[in-house]
Amino acid sequence: MYIRHTFRLKQTSVSILAREREHIAVAISAIVHHRGELEGYIQRHPFFAITLEPCDVERDAPEVVHRMAEAGWHMGVGPMAAVAGTIASLAAEAMRDEGATLAVVDNGGDIALIADEPLCIGIYAGTSAVEGFAFELQPTSRVLGICTSSGTLGHSISFGMADAATVLAHDVSIADAAATRLGNEVVGELSDEVFDPLRGKRISGAMVIKGDRVAMFGSLPRIVRATVDPELITRG
Repeated sequence: MYIRHTFRLKQTSVSILAREREHIAVAISAIVHHRGELEGYIQRHPFFAITLEPCDVERDAPEVVHRMAEAGWHMGVGPMAAVAGTIASLAAEAMRDEGATLAVVDNGGDIALIADEPLCIGIYAGTSAVEGFAFELQPTSRVLGICTSSGTLGHSISFGMADAATVLAHDVSIADAAATRLGNEVVGELSDEVFDPLRGKRISGAMVIKGDRVAMFGSLPRIVRATVDPELITRG
C-alpha cells in the first residue's frame, strides 16, 4: 500500500510516494530546509537565479547550491536548470536515510526515487501522437533520477521544441540539467545529433519525443504500455 501526498511551497509543487507517513514528513522537511537555503543564497547572490550559463559558487555555499552549480558546469547550462531535480533528490535521500525503501519525489516532472520493487514511471508528452507508455524500473537502493524538459508544456525555460526530453541518471541534478540541455537541442528535424551534448556525460540514457517521432540514446529501462493519467502529473 502506498501513500501519495502533494505538497506545495511557493513555486515548488511536489508529489511524494511512500509507505509510511513519517517518510513523507521527512521529505517535506528536507524540501522546506533546502529551498530555504537556496532562497537565502539567491538573496545574497541574485545572479545565480538568472544566469543561463554555468557559474562558480563559494566554497561555503549550501549543498543544494553546490549540486546545482556542479550540474550546470557538467552540462553547460545555468544552475537553475537543475533546481527541481536537486530538491527532489535531497528529499528522496532524506527519506532513504530515515529507513524508507520506497521513496518517489516528483518535483514538477523531475523525479528522484528509490524502490524495493519494480515501478512503472509514465512519460507524458502532451498532445504528441506518442502516448500511453512507461519505463518499467527495476528495484534500486541507489537514488535514480528521471527528469523531463519540454518546449511545448509547462513554464520552464526551453529553447527547443521537444514535447518531452527525458534523461535518466543516478545523479538527479545532472539528469535535470541534461534534460534541459537536451530539450534545447530539439529545434529542427529530430535526429540522433540532438544527443551529442550528452555523449561522455554521467547519464544512463535519454529519450526525446517530438510530434510523432521518438529518438533514444544510451541505456533505457524496458518500455511498457501504460495509461498515463494527466491528473497525476505534478505541475509547478
